Amino acid sequence: MATQALTQQNFDEVVTNNDIVLVDFWADWCGPCKQFAPTFESSSEQHPDVVHAKVDTEAEQSIAAAANIRSIPTIMAFREGILVYNQAGALPPAALEDLVSQVKALDMDDVRKQIDEASNAQS
Repeated sequence: MATQALTQQNFDEVVTNNDIVLVDFWADWCGPCKQFAPTFESSSEQHPDVVHAKVDTEAEQSIAAAANIRSIPTIMAFREGILVYNQAGALPPAALEDLVSQVKALDMDDVRKQIDEASNAQS
């Protein structure tokens, strides 16, 4: 499965309507982003059950601002619409594969419970 471009119009829909979404925040002028692109593309082919999406931070500045992107590339992983991973920096293939495996293995009932406990502790 090829990577999918995310825009202001489809970002929320893609993240909320798919089980697992990996998002690569990148820009055309970014060398590390260009080096990471084939790794991300390869992962999309190995994991057709995971949406691999890209946000061009130059074209979609409002998404980048809302996501608080400070450096690129930044990789985010969403599971059932919940942000479960957010880190700047390109990942080598083995690390990206490990990330995908960890996101797939998450117990989302436990994740939601942890989120509820954290928000109740702040109340």
